[in-house]
Amino acid sequence: MQIGLGKQTRRAYGFDEIALVPGSKTVDMELCDISTHIGSLKLASPIIASAMDSVVDVKVAVEMHKLGGLAVLNLQGVQTRYEELEEVYAKIASCDKDSFVEVMQSLYKQPVKEDLIEKRIAQIKKEGGIAAVSVTPNFAEKYGPLAKAAGCDLLVVQSTVTGIEHKSVSGSGSSLDLHKFTKSIGIPVVVGNCVIYKTALELLETGVAGILVGVGPGAACTSRSVLGIGVPMATAIADCAQAREDFVKKNPSAIRPAIIADGGMGVGGDICKAIACGADATMIGSPLARAKEAPGQGYHWGMATPSPVLPRGTRIKVGTTVTLAQIMNGPATVDDGTQNLTGALKTSMATLGAENLKEMQDREVIIAPSILTEGKVYQNAQQLGMGRK
Repeated sequence: MQIGLGKQTRRAYGFDEIALVPGSKTVDMELCDISTHIGSLKLASPIIASAMDSVVDVKVAVEMHKLGGLAVLNLQGVQTRYEELEEVYAKIASCDKDSFVEVMQSLYKQPVKEDLIEKRIAQIKKEGGIAAVSVTPNFAEKYGPLAKAAGCDLLVVQSTVTGIEHKSVSGSGSSLDLHKFTKSIGIPVVVGNCVIYKTALELLETGVAGILVGVGPGAACTSRSVLGIGVPMATAIADCAQAREDFVKKNPSAIRPAIIADGGMGVGGDICKAIACGADATMIGSPLARAKEAPGQGYHWGMATPSPVLPRGTRIKVGTTVTLAQIMNGPATVDDGTQNLTGALKTSMATLGAENLKEMQDREVIIAPSILTEGKVYQNAQQLGMGRK
């Protein structure tokens, strides 16, 4: 395909443009196993709460573990900048839409306190949770060892786009050496984000336990408008999942790395489609920011919103609906797919005859641009079910 004579291109697809195809086999929902692995960690559910200050604090991290999933705490967010957090979150929730970026920039100027890194991880461990934490690549070598010493179980090294090579102005090549880091840190490392086959394969070859797939699809992220970059999630996941399969073929004795779809999934059907496209787990933010336990007080914001030079996220009002347990495992009180996410996944798998996530990844996916609108005139007009805004 061509955009014009001077630019070759290809078509990419998002969740709203594809559908899953039932076949000749169905199974009872009770037979569907939705467990997954990230390195040596086994999760009862493939749903991970993203490392965003509006979504995850110590309480949510512990609760997500109890519910079968996982939550990642942002080690460079407000949780490690402030001992007392109530006033911080109140300021973010109370400012207006014209001032919130400046308010956040001011709040995030407070330096990260290393003692709070240790304290937050210790609090999660004390309550019996899995301590998964996130750092940016430029701080991985500084905060990673601290996190491990405090009892961290999983380290996520995350930035908007993560590649295997970084060229600096000085040519000093001072970027993080992932090969060396993953071998020396002593705990599973997940890196991201990426969206293409080549980068995914290169990242997997560094020995990471998994990679995050997705650039810009999050509800509070504005990278696609500010920077103009990104790949629709269905295509990005499928491309990176193929990199995983090729890596496994080349390295049959290695632990199978996880493909983690990160962002763009607002309802249960999106999670089902992400798994069918090849994901082993899904990282979500805004659906969980609506939980009563979420620290954001009904608001959700992107990780790059407080950037002092070029914010690439915004603050959105998501409201507060039900408990984290209901969003994860039901029962649902609404009909729009935003609650009982594990129930939606199991029901979809049962309908498609998939008894585990690997079988779900093998199910047929079709291009279906009318999947969300066909026959839904009344729902859309009345803002019910699939037409809810």
